[in-house]
Amino acid sequence: MSCGGPMEVRASSNGLTELKTLDGSPTKLRASSGGSAELRTSCGGPAELRASSGGPAELWAVVEETQHCSAVLLRVITLPNKDFTAIPLNAAMKIPRDLTEASLSGAGLSIIAALSMVFLFGMELNDYMTVNTSTAVVVDRSPDGEFLRIDFNISFPSLSCEFASVDVSDILGTNRLNITKTIRKFSIDPNLKPTGSEYHPGPIPTVSKHGDDFEEESGDGSVLITTATFDQYAHQYAILAVNFYAPWCYWSNRLRPAWERTAKIIRERYDPEVDERILMGKVDCTEQINLCRRHHIQGYPSIRIFRKGSDVREDHGHHDHESYYGERDTDSLVAAMETLVASIPKVFRELALEDKSQVQNDSVKRPAPSTSGCRVEGFVRVKKVPGNLIISARSGAHSFDASLMNVSHVISHFSFGKKLSLKMHSEMKRLTPHLGGSHDRLADKSYIISHDDNTANVTIEHYLQLVKTEIVTRKSSKELKLFEEYEYTAHSSLVHSLDIPVSKFHFEPSPMQVLVTEIPKSFSHFITNLCAITGGVFTVAGILDSILHNTMRIVKKVELGKQF
Repeated sequence: MSCGGPMEVRASSNGLTELKTLDGSPTKLRASSGGSAELRTSCGGPAELRASSGGPAELWAVVEETQHCSAVLLRVITLPNKDFTAIPLNAAMKIPRDLTEASLSGAGLSIIAALSMVFLFGMELNDYMTVNTSTAVVVDRSPDGEFLRIDFNISFPSLSCEFASVDVSDILGTNRLNITKTIRKFSIDPNLKPTGSEYHPGPIPTVSKHGDDFEEESGDGSVLITTATFDQYAHQYAILAVNFYAPWCYWSNRLRPAWERTAKIIRERYDPEVDERILMGKVDCTEQINLCRRHHIQGYPSIRIFRKGSDVREDHGHHDHESYYGERDTDSLVAAMETLVASIPKVFRELALEDKSQVQNDSVKRPAPSTSGCRVEGFVRVKKVPGNLIISARSGAHSFDASLMNVSHVISHFSFGKKLSLKMHSEMKRLTPHLGGSHDRLADKSYIISHDDNTANVTIEHYLQLVKTEIVTRKSSKELKLFEEYEYTAHSSLVHSLDIPVSKFHFEPSPMQVLVTEIPKSFSHFITNLCAITGGVFTVAGILDSILHNTMRIVKKVELGKQF
């Protein structure tokens, strides 16, 4: 080396510490077991470098000048209680910054490695946050004897709440008629909007008294009313009691003797020619079809009470037809008519004699709804076997003309199983985003039948096949049930029948169920993957940097004509 020139230290793979000057002349430092180091330079003889074995110290060794070389000042730092030749046990050894070399290629690889780590970390975090589930089809695990809940909300534009009945039957022979405990009814207009509060008619009583059964009458006591005369009688008398009947109806024929006798008694007590407080009449619905339709007569016989021209009664905001549901013997009918007369002010007779037209003008007119519809909502519990949910007109004391019945309906909601809370709905979407699409398949579906000769006696049937889906999770090797959901397929059809038209929902539960199991992920697995990503990227980057560095060094040597 040149005299006084600076030196640099390079570590070689053969255990020697190689000192080189800037002009490239090598100088070797050999470590002996005695704690001394032998320094040989290209300028001359050897020189000694002595290091103490005690704690960390800065050792200064002066290499004596030999031949043309001046003294060289070398600074050496040792670790405590470590021999100069001992192999270090620290796995995280640090290389002095003076011995490292920065390069443009290394900087580029470092940036790429950092971006790769960030990307892989994001992918691993996303995978950790994503819910993994397994799906299997197994035999239905429901307990024996478990009941299935059916929730529904259905609007019938042409079925009166007066007769609307919800019935349930199944393949085991169970039959429940006119369920009312869990069912609510609301009268609706043609736009399916409720016309008042909840309808509370109570169960239609089964008439047990027909005191004048099939008794021959000498003549009719009630007035036969037609479409042409109805409005005249309705506005002329304060109360008009009308029996809407059909000659073929069994119940109408049983009512006829008592009705005619009652009409005679009331006529004798309140002469319609003088006292216009009450009149009893009758309408043959087989002859006056349009009149019966206008007043939404769906069952025979129907006894309507018209007050001052209208049969609409208002009770707490609810509008409905005023009808008589009591016993049908003469005594009961007479008592009912007397009660109606007693509710009329006594001055009505004088006012009627003085100015009948003024009474007609001053009377409160409330037009009857243009249709008699009903919205039926609620739930029923059924056994988990094939069965039917039927909504139709039913009465124990009325008959129905099947050709005039229309069970058109609009389904707002129809589902099976327990209702899920909003929290459970969000949890379901998190675990199984695809689930729930068929939970309420019939929602917002309309099945409207135009009333004509071709659509008379039409029953609307819905065939539903439902499958249970159960979602469970595993915690500490135990299975925890989260919730269950019922999905179904629906097929609907119109069926012509000789019986009373009904709206029929036939349901058939599947003996199999879908089991969805959540597969939880451990946090330790997530941390292990992150460590693997960091170490892997760091190692690969180091390998690539080494390959690139050595390749560039070889290329430079080739360019300088040196051997490598």
